[in-house]
Amino acid sequence: MNNHTSKRNCILAAALVLALVTMACGANINLPVTQIKTGPTQTVDIQVPMPEEPSTVVELNLEFLAGELKLAPGASGYLASGTAIFNAADLEPKIEASGSTHTLRSGNLKIEGIPNFQDDIKNEWDLQLANTPMSLNIKAGAYNGSFELGGLSLEKLAISEGGSDLTGTFSEPNHVEMSSFTFSTGGSSVELKGLANANFAQMTFNSGAGDYTLSFDGDLQRNASVTIDAGVGTVNIIVPQGVNAQLTFDGGLSTVNTNGGWDQNGNLYTLSGSGPTITITVKMGAGTLNLATE
Repeated sequence: MNNHTSKRNCILAAALVLALVTMACGANINLPVTQIKTGPTQTVDIQVPMPEEPSTVVELNLEFLAGELKLAPGASGYLASGTAIFNAADLEPKIEASGSTHTLRSGNLKIEGIPNFQDDIKNEWDLQLANTPMSLNIKAGAYNGSFELGGLSLEKLAISEGGSDLTGTFSEPNHVEMSSFTFSTGGSSVELKGLANANFAQMTFNSGAGDYTLSFDGDLQRNASVTIDAGVGTVNIIVPQGVNAQLTFDGGLSTVNTNGGWDQNGNLYTLSGSGPTITITVKMGAGTLNLATE
């Protein structure tokens, strides 16, 4: 078994165990062993249809158990389209629709005990998203992710995950104003780039232990407010030189390092520039906050 496959299997196992712990919390339960059966590797097309009834609110929910998840613009005629590669029947993607809300999930896997992995588990989605105004909600276990979300029309974005190794990029401006962007993770290695291009009014980032880089490069079109609540770990915040930024820090057991034009006055850190302002509030349990410019 190569290192890449081994890592993928460990990620899937972690996600399933996390689900079990959550379900059994507070209960005295003897959990049986659940056999996870694999078979031939299958590749299927995914085509999430556009809502039949025109609506001012289109919602796309992606519920991904674990594995590898890739997102990019480019769907034509569908809300989302692409392929899924998997080798367990219970992981076959399922699509559900209710009005203007569509949900794509990783099959109907039911865990009734401790998962037993006897073979290699494969679960990979490669999806393109439509450039239509929508709210995008992503719920995932533990996974490797590559998200290119630039050039879409996201009115809201919510990402909730157990843990990941994720790179998310907005390489082009979001075509509509995003009212809110929320990101919640148990513990991950995450890099989010081009965040000014997301065009959000409010961003909330909650994390456990991990390593996180938030880069606010791109075209800042309006004032933006960012709230970061991090546990133990490292948070890197990058704001381009020439952008107005104000950051308030609360973290008694944490260290703050600055590089570039950041000025400090107590727990307030500022960058002087022109145009709209990014206002950031950071609360950390313990760890390191690195402030940089580019």
